[in-house]
Amino acid sequence: MRGRGWIKGLRQDEARQMRVRIAELERNLMATTPQGRHRRFEAGNELRIAKFRLERLEECIAGIAEKCGA
Repeated sequence: MRGRGWIKGLRQDEARQMRVRIAELERNLMATTPQGRHRRFEAGNELRIAKFRLERLEECIAGIAEKCGA
């Protein structure tokens, strides 16, 4: 059975990947290249969902840290 430290490591890695994706989406939305309205809408929606997911991951990581006493 895996411990809390292993799960925390997984969540931290997932959060790092989510931050990279958020940065990429933000760059795409700010780019001056012509994008269709639908594409911008999809990117904005994905960005909103990614930020929400990152917030939940950070809460999860904080909860694990509190339980581990670290």
